[in-house]
Amino acid sequence: MTDKDWTGNQNSIYKTLGASNHTGKDREENDFYATEPKAIDLLLEVESFDTHILEPACGEGHLSKRLLKHGHVVESCDLIDRGFGYKADFFNFESFHGDIITNPPYKFAKEFIEHSLSIIRTGNKVAMFLKLQFMEGKARKKLFQSNPPKTIYVSSSRLLCAKNADFEGMIKGGGSAVAYAWYVWEKGFSGKTTIEWIN
Repeated sequence: MTDKDWTGNQNSIYKTLGASNHTGKDREENDFYATEPKAIDLLLEVESFDTHILEPACGEGHLSKRLLKHGHVVESCDLIDRGFGYKADFFNFESFHGDIITNPPYKFAKEFIEHSLSIIRTGNKVAMFLKLQFMEGKARKKLFQSNPPKTIYVSSSRLLCAKNADFEGMIKGGGSAVAYAWYVWEKGFSGKTTIEWIN
């Protein structure tokens, strides 16, 4: 019995940091890394959301389907048609009356956050499933200073983001080396960010 979430090898530090040149695998062309549905259950245990949710990077619907099971009305879309929701460019949305919950393409995560906050009403929320290392970086520091998350929920046990939704293959390969958290913004919030632990 062990408390370890993951057992590493000689490339462990690079994999933990998410360095793509040390993963031993190619990045998915359109950045499709599906989120383990359990992540939504954990988020909804600690945070309440509007009935109406937009999932703008829905992929195959892993998060959307779970939100629907929890009773939310979910609008699901993605830039790439993966057989769930409808095809749309999120950056063409001009407004949304509800909350936004997604695991955005990591290379555009900052832009997803900024656009999300620009199209929702004051008091509504944005929840993004992101790596813990998203907290670092000079450009993101400016984002956090101008739009601080209300709460960051760190997953104390590893949650999976599987390339092309291959959760089974990921588990067989040893699980995840990357730590994730839910970053939750409330439009209009200007206080200090609180960090909590889930899972």
